[in-house]
Amino acid sequence: MPPLPSLAAQAERLVELGVHDHAGTTAEEVREFVREAGGERDDVLLAVHPDRAPASVLAPLLRREDKAGFVVVDMPDVDDFAPTGIDVPDAPLYLVAGIDRGDHLSNWSPEEALPALTKEERTPLLLTEGIHWVLQEPAALERNRCFMTIGSRLRKANGAFDARTPAIWISNGTGRDGRERRDAPKVGWCWWGNRHTWLGFGSTTGRSAQGLS
Repeated sequence: MPPLPSLAAQAERLVELGVHDHAGTTAEEVREFVREAGGERDDVLLAVHPDRAPASVLAPLLRREDKAGFVVVDMPDVDDFAPTGIDVPDAPLYLVAGIDRGDHLSNWSPEEALPALTKEERTPLLLTEGIHWVLQEPAALERNRCFMTIGSRLRKANGAFDARTPAIWISNGTGRDGRERRDAPKVGWCWWGNRHTWLGFGSTTGRSAQGLS
């Protein structure tokens, strides 16, 4: 994978897209945050807390071959998929380190991949973190090499988890996606127990609102 843009460039990208408004911060506050974290760094991702900039806000900002990103029609509850078993910094902005697409886990189910990531001392990406990654580095999403974001899950009213797990991939323009969306970035879901040869599992080595070594 190519390196991320510098933190300074990532900040400008979020400001350009207006994401900082959802974070409840000013453009200058975003720039100051990355200056303190090391503006020229290209080894960490700048993310906005999912409670402030949810997936429904971020997904349409994605672009691939001039096609806008979208959320599948049968996931109207996309923003209810919340961090599960993950400590997210209690701050508008935070950093995500050591991002990996998890290609080596392709053709594993989420049920199988989660303990493997834990054994590697990694935690799965949140859906919003995965979208932030593709916003900043579109090359993170390739045909036949896309990824799931199983750090976000939906708990049902009875306390059990919904079997759907979110993922980010590239639309083929079939079915309800619509032919006009072929090649567009797509936020969708897969079953917790199913395997897919073309989906890895996005993960990170850590998150911090203070900067990471």
